[in-house]
Amino acid sequence: MGAGHSHTPQGHAHPTPQSLVARKRANLILAAILIPLTLLTLVAMALLWPSGSKEGITLASPYAAAPGVTFDTGKIQRVVTGSCMDALPPGQAGMDAAPQQGSECTFAFTVPDKGGNPVKVVINPDVAKSHGVKVGDNIRYLNLSKVQGAEAQGTPAYVFVDFVRTLPIIFLAVLYAAVVIAVARWRGLRALIGLVGAYGVLVSFMLPGLVEGKPPLLLALVGSTVIMIGVLYFAHGFSARTSTALLGTMFGLAITALLAAWATDAANLAGVGSHDSATLANISGNISISGIILCGLIISGLGVLNDVTITQSSAVWELWELAPETSARQLFTSAMRIGRDHIASTVYTIAFAYAGAALPVLILVMLYERPLGDALTSAELSEEVIRTLVGSVGLVLAIPVTTVIAVLVVKATGIKAPGGAAGTGRSAAVVPPAGAADDAGSRAGGSAGSRPGVTDAAPDGAFAAAPAGRRGRRAAAPD
Repeated sequence: MGAGHSHTPQGHAHPTPQSLVARKRANLILAAILIPLTLLTLVAMALLWPSGSKEGITLASPYAAAPGVTFDTGKIQRVVTGSCMDALPPGQAGMDAAPQQGSECTFAFTVPDKGGNPVKVVINPDVAKSHGVKVGDNIRYLNLSKVQGAEAQGTPAYVFVDFVRTLPIIFLAVLYAAVVIAVARWRGLRALIGLVGAYGVLVSFMLPGLVEGKPPLLLALVGSTVIMIGVLYFAHGFSARTSTALLGTMFGLAITALLAAWATDAANLAGVGSHDSATLANISGNISISGIILCGLIISGLGVLNDVTITQSSAVWELWELAPETSARQLFTSAMRIGRDHIASTVYTIAFAYAGAALPVLILVMLYERPLGDALTSAELSEEVIRTLVGSVGLVLAIPVTTVIAVLVVKATGIKAPGGAAGTGRSAAVVPPAGAADDAGSRAGGSAGSRPGVTDAAPDGAFAAAPAGRRGRRAAAPD
C-alpha cells in the first residue's frame, strides 16, 4: 500500500503544486494585511515622534545637589543608636532647629568609597524602622560637611539617601539572561534583545511624547504595535505562525485600547491618589495625568497579550501536525480547549501581579475598614481594578480570534501527499476527533498503538522515521 506514496528521507511527501499554490496564497493574504498596517504604523510613529524639548517644564529634582553638596557612597562599618542630639555638629545642641531631647536616632559609621576616615551617617527613621541597616551594606548618602551655613542651621553633616543595589541587580539580570538562554537558546537570546528594543521605543518615543502632550491613545497604540511587531518577529522569526499571532495581538490591542479610552473617561481616572501623578501635573501644562493612565492601561497588558496569542497560534500548528486530516471545526474546538485553560491561568496572573504591586495600598485600605465596594472604587484602587479588567477582556477576546486566524491559515497552507495525510505522507485511516491531541493514541487502531492517526495501513518506513519525525514535520509545516 505504500507503493503509491513518494517519501523524502524523513518519510514525508513532497508538496504538490496545489499545496504550494495554497501556501503562497495564504502567505500573500497575511502579507497584504500586515504590510500596510506596518507601514501605516511607521508613518504614524514618524508623525508623532517627539521633539525631545523640555521647554516649559519646571521640576526640582531631589537628586540635584546644591553648591557644595555631594552624593557619596560607602560601606557601613558599624551601626549604633543614640540621642538625635549627637547628629548635630559640636556646639549646636540646644538650638531651636535641633531635634528634641530624648529622641533616638540610628547612626551608621560608613567608610567612604573614595577613601578617608569613617563618617557618621544619620539613617532616616522610616528606613531604620522598616528595614534597618547592617554592617556591610553599601549606601548612598548626602555629604553636607562642606556646605557653608549648614552647621548654623543645625543640619547633620551626613544624611542617608538610599541603598546601593548595583551588584544584586546585576547578579539577577545575569542569572535571568543565563536561564532564558540555557532553556530557550537562540530564541531566548533574541527575546532578550527584543526586550531591550521594546524599552528603547518606550523611553525614546512614548514617554517623551506623553511629556509633550501628544495624543495618548494614538501614542499608546502606535508604540505598542511597533513593539509587538519587533518583538514577535525578532524572537520567533518570519513565519505564518508568527504573523497569525501578530494579527491576534493587534486585535487584542485594539480592544484593550478602546476599553481603556472608555474606562478612563467613564470612571474619571484622574490620578489624584498618587503622589507621583500630582507631581507630574504641577510641572507642565502639557502633561495629562488621565492620558498617562490611559497609556499605562494599554502598555500593561502587552506582555500577557503577546504570551496568549503566540501560544495559541503554536497550539493550532502542533495539533495540526499531530492530526493533519482534522477538519477546521474540530481543530478550532481542540485549540480552544487549550485556550480556555490559558485564559483561566492568565486572568489569575494579571490579577495577582497587580495585587502584588499595590500591596501597600491594599493594606492601608484594609486598615481603614471601609466597605469593600467603596474600597474597590476608591481613587487608591480603582486604577488597578480597571487595569485588571481591561487587560483581561482584551486578552480573552484575542484567544478565539487568534485561533480562528491560525486554523484558516494552517488549513490553507496544508501540504497534502497524494492519497495520504497532509504534510506527513502517511495513510490516515483514523481521523482523530475534536480535541484528540491528548488521547489520540488510545483512539488510533491497529498495530499503530499510541501513534495518532496511524494504522496498520501506514506505509513502509513511516515508523522508521519516527525519531526524526518532529523535525521532519516542522520542515513540511508552513511556519
